[in-house]
This record gives sequence, structure tokens and C-alpha cells, in this order.
Amino acid sequence: MTLGCETPGVAELSIQGLTVNDLDFAWSMLYEAAFWRPAQPSRPRPPRDMSRSPELRRYLDGWGRPGDAGLVALAGGTRVGAAWYRLFPSTEHGYGYIDPRTPELTIAVVTTVRGRGVGRALLAALVCQAGLDGHQALSLSVEQDDPAMALYRAAGFEAVGRADHSMTMRLVLAA
Repeated sequence: MTLGCETPGVAELSIQGLTVNDLDFAWSMLYEAAFWRPAQPSRPRPPRDMSRSPELRRYLDGWGRPGDAGLVALAGGTRVGAAWYRLFPSTEHGYGYIDPRTPELTIAVVTTVRGRGVGRALLAALVCQAGLDGHQALSLSVEQDDPAMALYRAAGFEAVGRADHSMTMRLVLAA
């Protein structure tokens, strides 16, 4: 990793910048972030193209605009997770929107490697990147029963709003 930031150690994990070559993988991670619950007989997962719905595609459409930053985690050369943030205008924003100066974070890990520290490493690296980019805070939206809630709380995110079954959280970055 070339960010100059330390991240929690995960054996054989490397983190690199998200590039246009990673966008197909990022779209698959957007699906995982939005539809994180495992399939059940009474509740199958939606089709994969749901990540391209109007509500979700704003998180990756036109990737590379000012304010976009992202990372990809690799284990043994295979992509296993991604995290990114983006700035949104007040007129067209994401679910975890706070204001046009606070980037909203999206993070997901491949289901087969969840719970092994990949998300923690990605989050730590992206928080560091946000600080290097001069941001004062990050925001996100998380469903209240999502196991990732513990990760966000441990990283210092605090609830700043609620809507239905979701919570908007903010992490204030050290100056």
C-alpha cells in the first residue's frame, strides 16, 4: 500500500487504489453492500443488476470525478473487497448523506472472506486516505441489524440520524 498509512494486519492482504480496471468488481461490491443478507428460502437475494438501479448507481456512475477515492483489497492476487467514498450534491445524494463536504463511504467484502479483517483493513486505509485528502469527516448508512455496525462503532463512527431500519453515521477525522 502506498498511502503512508498503517492498517491492521491481515495475512497476505494488500490494498491498492481503485482504478477504472476495478469498476466491474466495484459494481459487484456495491451489490454486496446493498444486499448483504444471505439468501434464505423465504427471502432470496435480488438479481445482481439491482446494483444498477437509480438509487444505487449514483455510488459508482461516472467514477473518477472530483472527490472520488477508493481502494481494493487483494488476497493472493484476488480481489476480496473494496471501499470507496464520494462527495454528493444536496440535490442528488446517497443514503448516508450529511452535507456536500462530507464524503459518503461504501464498503463491501466478498462473502467467503467476511469476518477475517478485510473490512477493518479497508476501512482503516480509507479513513487514512480521507484525512490525506483533507476531509474533516466521513459518513455512511448502515442497516441497524448489519453485523458491520460493530466495525463502524469500533472505528469511531457515531449515529447522527435514523430512517426506517437504517442509521446514518459519521466519523469525525482528526485535524
